[in-house]
Amino acid sequence: MTGSKSYVADHVRVLPKSGIREFFAIVEQNPQAISLGVGEPDFVTPWSIREAAIFALERGKTTYTNNFGLLRLRKTFGEYLRGHFDLDYNPENEILVTVGVSEAMDLACRALLNPGDKVMYHEPCFVAYMPSIAMTHATPIAVPTSAKDDFALDPDVLAQYWQPGVKALIINFPTNPTGGVADLERLRKIAKFAIEKDLIVISDEVYAELTFDGEKHVSIATLPGMRERTIFLHGMSKAWAMTGFRLGYACGPKDIIDAMMKVHQYAMMCAPILSQEAAVEALKNCDAEVEKMRDSYQRRRDFIVRRFNEIGLPCHCPKATFYSFPNVSGFGMSERDFCIGLLNAENVAIVPGTAFGKVGAGFARASFSTSYERITTAMERIERHVGRLAAGKNA
Repeated sequence: MTGSKSYVADHVRVLPKSGIREFFAIVEQNPQAISLGVGEPDFVTPWSIREAAIFALERGKTTYTNNFGLLRLRKTFGEYLRGHFDLDYNPENEILVTVGVSEAMDLACRALLNPGDKVMYHEPCFVAYMPSIAMTHATPIAVPTSAKDDFALDPDVLAQYWQPGVKALIINFPTNPTGGVADLERLRKIAKFAIEKDLIVISDEVYAELTFDGEKHVSIATLPGMRERTIFLHGMSKAWAMTGFRLGYACGPKDIIDAMMKVHQYAMMCAPILSQEAAVEALKNCDAEVEKMRDSYQRRRDFIVRRFNEIGLPCHCPKATFYSFPNVSGFGMSERDFCIGLLNAENVAIVPGTAFGKVGAGFARASFSTSYERITTAMERIERHVGRLAAGKNA
């Protein structure tokens, strides 16, 4: 930079920083805090997965792979999707291995969108969706969801927010940060809308395995007329506790996946080979470990939701993920001030709901991906803090 001149591109300069990372820059100043904010499993990656990565390293698996990813892994993804999702993709040209689902989302946006295109997505949502759209010079259109509807996307509201020029719809079921899901009836209505408006649907389903109460996740790509207009995104981070492996994948029509691969080959070349080797083991042999982790999350969910409601912070019961989304608006302050006050007074970190879009105003995300014991302690501290706030309000 020379003088007051900025060389940063205008569309990047005006992007907000991640509300999650911004808040945790504050949290880092308090290392004693109990964090209910990070969207990361507290489980260590299952041993057989780690062992597969170690064994691959010992065998000298340290090279690039095909830009699409290891064919053995793509075939394994194909087998897994047929068995768990009733989806059928050709491993040769309809599956692309990526550096996490975040890269897959970025690739989808860059491969599909022209400047001036419009993209709909539902809020509250994962922090990367709006920036991924904006960085392609497309226009993001946020569609609100509400607590009274358990943050499920209302197809009628979706239709109300449609505008001429909309090319794509991003959906995320189960949803980060709310745990919202879409039942089959809603999915059918969303699919009907997408077909009528000739939309490409980018479906982020990374939390699919963490669906509770015995419910089976259904992908919109399985519905009639949707496979050919859906980009299915999934990854290993959440259900298999493999966040640091940074391994995701995208499935879809051959021409779209090929376009995404072109961007990927220039930006990333390929996903790390050790992560790809580990993912093969995870998909083939770790269903039991995933089930144990899911059952633990469900037990934690039942506890944290009950405690929030007992404390006086209304909280719907998320049907999936490892996030709760309580209402913290009852004390005459913003959700950010509530979270900062809680951190300062009780060393408990939760994330302001507005980190996930304007619709998150009045709410906060509290993850139950940490241990049951730490959640128990955190809820005792939150109850103490809420008690003080309530006493002050009524004084």
